[in-house]
This record gives sequence, C-alpha cells and structure tokens, in this order.
Amino acid sequence: MSEGDEGQATGVRGVKSAARTVALLELLAARGDRPARLDELAAELGVPRSSMYQLLQTLVACHWVRTDVTGSLYGIGIRALLTGTSYLDTDRRVRVIRPYLDEASDALGETIHLARFDSPNVVYLATRESHEYVRTISRVGRRIPAHAGALGKALLAERSDAELAHLAEPLTALTENTHTDRASLLADLAQVRERGYAIEHEETVPGIAGFGFALRYDTPAIDAISCSVPLARLTADHESRIVTVMGEIRLKIETLLAPGAPDWR
Repeated sequence: MSEGDEGQATGVRGVKSAARTVALLELLAARGDRPARLDELAAELGVPRSSMYQLLQTLVACHWVRTDVTGSLYGIGIRALLTGTSYLDTDRRVRVIRPYLDEASDALGETIHLARFDSPNVVYLATRESHEYVRTISRVGRRIPAHAGALGKALLAERSDAELAHLAEPLTALTENTHTDRASLLADLAQVRERGYAIEHEETVPGIAGFGFALRYDTPAIDAISCSVPLARLTADHESRIVTVMGEIRLKIETLLAPGAPDWR
C-alpha cells in the first residue's frame, strides 16, 4: 500500500518519513539473509541516494538496521527482533494457544503451526516442529501467500468470493501445485467451506501435505492452526486422526478465547 493509499484508508494524512522508514524495514526483513547495498535500496524504494544514506545511518545508530564492517551492506537489526518478540509475548491469544499446539504435536507427532492473516499473506506466530522430518520453511515470522497453503486457505474460505476479488492473477507459485489462477482457488475454497477445514498437497513445500483449521473467535477469522505431514507418512488412518485431533484442538481454543480481550488489528 502506498503512502497515499494509507492516508485514504485511515483518513489520516501519511507522514512521509515514517512511511519511508517502515517501507525500508519491511524491505530489509523480506530479504532475509541477503544483505542490500545503498544503491539497491534507494532504487527499490524510489528514494534519492543521499536521503536513503541518511535514513540508513539513523537506523543503524538505533540498531534497527545493521551494517557490515565495510559499511556497504545493510540488513535488518536486532531491534526488529525485540519488537517482534514483544508482539508475541503481549498477545493473549498466542499465550493461550501455545499449550494446545504442544498437545496436538504430542498427540500426532507432526509439525503444528499457528498463523495470522495479514492480507495477502499469513504470518507464522508459533510452530511446534516434528522430530520425524527435516524442518520446513515455516519459522516464526515467516510470511507465506495465503492462497498457497492450508493455513491461508482455511482463512480465505472464511471470506466470501466477492471479498477475494482483489486477488491479482497470476497468483504467486511456491511449487508446481500452488494455485495460480483465481478460479481454481475459489473452487478449492468452496470445498474448504463444505468440509470445514483446508487441505494442501505440496502447495507450499514439495513432499509436504497440510491440514488447516480457522479459529472462529473473530468474524471473519484471522488466526488458524494447521498440521503438516510428509506425504510419505500420510496414510488414510493417519489423515483421519489428524483431522479428528486438530478439530478437537480447535474447539478447545475457541471455547477458551471468548470475546473480551483487546481486538488488535
């Protein structure tokens, strides 16, 4: 969203320097372990080189951005970690749900996730890793396109097709099985609504299936839990048990998280 769009959406005039700072931090965070040079950042954000340099130096001094010994490479700084940790620690819902992720993981022996909708993505808030297979890409803080996996599809299905008209085609593909056109995605979401939970087969990670369950303490739901399992271990009996256990875990969470806590957006 551009600064102008943000101002129109909130009715408040955007502050250019603040919008530029946020855009820079989000860009550096999205690059992960790929540091960026000054010229790259200036070009990507359409900011004069001199202005970008001053902004970077300010953020380096505050530890929101870090730089290498040559001062030519930039990456996200430790303050971003501290802020992200605070977000998780102060979220009542995450605190309540964490023990139930443990319960599901212990019962199934598979990887369990909690994620939140941040259109057009979902963001992983907590993960309980299986000891049976190699870790996937779903670390805490990672963003995945909502259309690309069980968590996101479970949450998209809580919205009407009309509300999803903004999805731009072609949809981003993470694997050869990811939905890339809106029609096929909507057909899948219709099945999710009928079934009550989402299924994915190698749409996010090759060799991995997922089962996603929206948590309906919000309308529409913004949080979901899922179970990921290697296809090589996914028998019919195991799938049935996953659906049963995850459905029970969803019900326990929804029963506990009645309205009343601050409705953070």
